[in-house]
Amino acid sequence: MAYQRNNSQSDGEGAMEDSVVQIYRCAKVVKGGRRFSFGALVVVGDRNGTIGLGYGKANEVPDAVTKGISEAKKDLKTIRRKGKTIPHMVWGQCGASKVLLMPASEGTGVIAGKKLRPLLELAGIGNVLTKAYGSTCPKNLLKAGVDALMKLRSAEAICAMRGVTLA
Repeated sequence: MAYQRNNSQSDGEGAMEDSVVQIYRCAKVVKGGRRFSFGALVVVGDRNGTIGLGYGKANEVPDAVTKGISEAKKDLKTIRRKGKTIPHMVWGQCGASKVLLMPASEGTGVIAGKKLRPLLELAGIGNVLTKAYGSTCPKNLLKAGVDALMKLRSAEAICAMRGVTLA
């Protein structure tokens, strides 16, 4: 069950947008019938290199989404970009999910699946190629995407780390 919702909220430091990637429904059988609870997988970003991932659970969908957004805002991460793309090819992994991110030339767009696309768009990456290997579970796929984005480094950072200069 896919439920898409884009919302922008203005905070003190900048406008954070959120996107609901997946809604999960869980049923518990009780004496009177079934009780449903919901989980929401949410991505938050400012389209300028800051992203967060959250998962909220509640008895109603709006409450689960709100909890997911607040959890995502607690876990914001800054990523490195090179213009509107990424500096180099990178792998990310979480559980049985693996994600390959490759830089793309201007005008390519975000070539990604339905679950990984909001993460990349809200991070401010406009030109990238992706390929998912292994499990395509949305939770692990997004965590693998965040893992890959956190491994990105600029050429200047690598030169400083090695103690060399660029020619």
